[in-house]
Amino acid sequence: MIRSELIARVVQQNPHLTGEEGEAIVRAVLCRIGDALAAGDRVELRDFGMFSVRSSEARTSRNPRTGKQVTVPARAHVQFRPGKAMQARLNLKRADPEPEAEVQRLLRTASR
Repeated sequence: MIRSELIARVVQQNPHLTGEEGEAIVRAVLCRIGDALAAGDRVELRDFGMFSVRSSEARTSRNPRTGKQVTVPARAHVQFRPGKAMQARLNLKRADPEPEAEVQRLLRTASR
């Protein structure tokens, strides 16, 4: 799913919103998540997952083409960890019939 599809889905599920309002809502949510991550905060969306920032230290590596040593600077990476309900949805196709009831229970509690 891309951003425009997400906006279309938000507007479709909320008929009282215009396309511009739907776009503003999606933009505001994504900007707020980005701002929080840039500030070093953790973003947790219950039953969906958690975004956090991980840092990797500067290190020395080799250029695979030339074999010369190069210095790789320190960087920050976004890490995503799915929540229980999301993990259950992702593994629903592989699940046995018995655990499927547990997945449905998790999804019902997530939608409340």
